Amino acid sequence: MLAAGEDNHHCRQPEPSESEPTTPRVLNILSFVLEKLVARNERLTLNLSQQQQLNGGKRLSVFDGVRAPSISIPKYLERIYKYTNCSPSCFVVGYVYIDRLVHKHPDSLVVSINVHRLLVTSVMLASKMLDDVHYNNAFYARVGGVTNAELNRLELEFLFLLDFGVTVSSRVFESYCQQLEKEMICNGTAHKIERSVNTNAIDDVTEISIEDTQSSSPPLMVD
Repeated sequence: MLAAGEDNHHCRQPEPSESEPTTPRVLNILSFVLEKLVARNERLTLNLSQQQQLNGGKRLSVFDGVRAPSISIPKYLERIYKYTNCSPSCFVVGYVYIDRLVHKHPDSLVVSINVHRLLVTSVMLASKMLDDVHYNNAFYARVGGVTNAELNRLELEFLFLLDFGVTVSSRVFESYCQQLEKEMICNGTAHKIERSVNTNAIDDVTEISIEDTQSSSPPLMVD
């Protein structure tokens, strides 16, 4: 499905120091948590009948692809971070949004065919809420490998599924940071999530593609 462009670290300003990793720790933590969640949910779907899967996943069906993307969750998150220049906090808030969504609709599961669209939509919304300067939907669509029309539709669907509940207090934000850090501690790794805003420059976008199941518009193709 997707083919991620290679990271060109020498093009980014300022140059990262040893104490400032190129990839924020929050991306590694979130990747671990989401991969674990998707793997668990994929096992659950194996035990559900076809009718149960259709009934249970209908609320998230707009986010479904034809098949699971070839780009991994870690690489997809790195791509979003690299090109959109959103602050690391956006990934935590995006995770808060996804968590709220599945709690509001517990019969819907985050699985391999919808997690990428959920991520690009949630991080884009978080950037609009948190960052003083952010890119528009068309740019996020290019980065995420979907058409602009599809991302517009996903954003609207996401907002309605959340009942437009996109405000995240500092207390809630901190509790989610601690929750994500605890997941890593349980895995034997102690990582602290960055609370600072990212100020790195960005590179030109190398386009990727996610196959679209319902949009009539052709997907963006790999250069």
